[in-house]
Amino acid sequence: MAHILGGIATSHIPAIGVAMDKGLEQAPYWKGFFDAYPPVRQWLYAQQPDIAVIFYNDHGLEFFHDRKPTFAIGAADKYENADEGWGIAEIPPVTGETQLSWHIINELIDNDFDITVCQEMKVDHGLTVPLTLMWPGHQYGHIKVIPIAINCERHPMPKPSRCYDLGKAIGEAIRSFSGDQNVVVFGTGGLSHQLDGQRAGFINKPFDLYCMEKIVDEPEVLTKLSNYDLVEKGGSQGVELNMWLAMRGTLQGASQLTELHRSYHLPISNTGAGLQLLATEEAVTN
Repeated sequence: MAHILGGIATSHIPAIGVAMDKGLEQAPYWKGFFDAYPPVRQWLYAQQPDIAVIFYNDHGLEFFHDRKPTFAIGAADKYENADEGWGIAEIPPVTGETQLSWHIINELIDNDFDITVCQEMKVDHGLTVPLTLMWPGHQYGHIKVIPIAINCERHPMPKPSRCYDLGKAIGEAIRSFSGDQNVVVFGTGGLSHQLDGQRAGFINKPFDLYCMEKIVDEPEVLTKLSNYDLVEKGGSQGVELNMWLAMRGTLQGASQLTELHRSYHLPISNTGAGLQLLATEEAVTN
């Protein structure tokens, strides 16, 4: 069966990609943020995962308000990036993984998740920024990617509990796959931020730290929140916590889960930026 080595939660702010393109990682504004990432990169280098399952939200590159699937999964050989207007340089194509992806799709349908299947799709900064954060210099060519987009832009949106359950179903599907691949799962986005309206610039550090604490050992507590709770406590874009919950759901089948790294930094582009690394018992011990 395929093995889930662990989960990584990380921000996907487009300004991060711009900073990396311009070599600003050690500039005073960015240094505290980027200094948190080497331990996670070192863990990935030691683990050498074959596949990355990435939960993210599309910000209008592939899915706009005229067609916004609740959940969409890629089943393509490769995924192209394109100019989104944020000033990020386009990245080389991302290699897809189709066998495990189709297995997940079939298992999700059997478990009553009506998911949109995409054999062609462009991927935006929600996916590309985490990739370049973990493998700087576009050194991600060795890893195959399964993108899973969750609607966090247009109401009605899937509930936190539904996103968590999606993650659990995907985790079970991965573990039931007949291959021997090693998989790492990403939950991207957040944490608290509001980019528009009367509360533009809103950040709720206590709530962010609470979420980072609970997601380790008590994720079910967070599933009791509604999306309206997330907007109230985390800003209009605070619903991106749902990607973290989906990632955490995939790890529910692990007999042992260890938090190896945690960082929180603000403000980065008016956002509370969190980073967490959760390893399962199947991860290689360094």
